[in-house]
Amino acid sequence: MTEEQVLNKLTTLCARGEHCQQEMLDKMRKWEIEEGVQARVMEYLLKEKFIDEERYTRLFVEEKIKFNKWGRKKLEQALYMKRIPRSIYAPILDEVDEDNYEEILRPLLEAKRKSVTGKSEYEIRGKLIRFALSRGFDMDTILSVLD
Repeated sequence: MTEEQVLNKLTTLCARGEHCQQEMLDKMRKWEIEEGVQARVMEYLLKEKFIDEERYTRLFVEEKIKFNKWGRKKLEQALYMKRIPRSIYAPILDEVDEDNYEEILRPLLEAKRKSVTGKSEYEIRGKLIRFALSRGFDMDTILSVLD
């Protein structure tokens, strides 16, 4: 694949939706594109604003909270895995109001409580806490919602 073909494919992909640098690099590695070409293509994509890590992070956080009902910890982990610098994602996550996480978690726990069985209230509470932790919510938020 030529450099121009790679550039055309990636600019088309970026024009259709938000992507981060790591996703584009992974695609080029999968296509076995040499590193010099990768560097030039990435430089172009960044310079022409096809890729903007901050814009991507804002959209990612907004979508994962709204549709996937993720908590802060899970968002941090996902962004770390996408190699988004902490200096970019930390301020964006800080903008999300803590009350917003509680509003998301409350209906999740209410729905889960209906399907959870246990011998005691203590056991049920433990299962609900584990469920909420798996969704990326911190213990303070979980306990605040449960109490």
